[in-house]
Amino acid sequence: QVQLVESGGDLVQAGGSLRLSCAASGSLFNIGAMGWYRQAPGKQRELLAAIFRGGDTNYADSVKGRFTISRDNAKKTVYLQMNSLKPEDTAVYYCNMQINYINYWGKGTLVTVSS
Repeated sequence: QVQLVESGGDLVQAGGSLRLSCAASGSLFNIGAMGWYRQAPGKQRELLAAIFRGGDTNYADSVKGRFTISRDNAKKTVYLQMNSLKPEDTAVYYCNMQINYINYWGKGTLVTVSS
């Protein structure tokens, strides 16, 4: 059984930084794309950043230049470095991985940015 576990969410002041991690465990025969999403109260879940097996990355305009996604294939982990955080970045952050050609989600980690 595949599980994704996020960590790193916290309360931070505007302008601060956080680093989120998401580690996969279980029967991991093939790991493809990895991504980070977030969902703020009353809003739809949105894709923030994706990183593909070869290392190519994509970012949403709202986080481009502030957030950086990276992956450690040996550790089966994806990271999201978040800098210059804003109150509007407050949300539950979810990781997503394509494993064995199936999409898996973590349960989320809460990021709160105070003004």
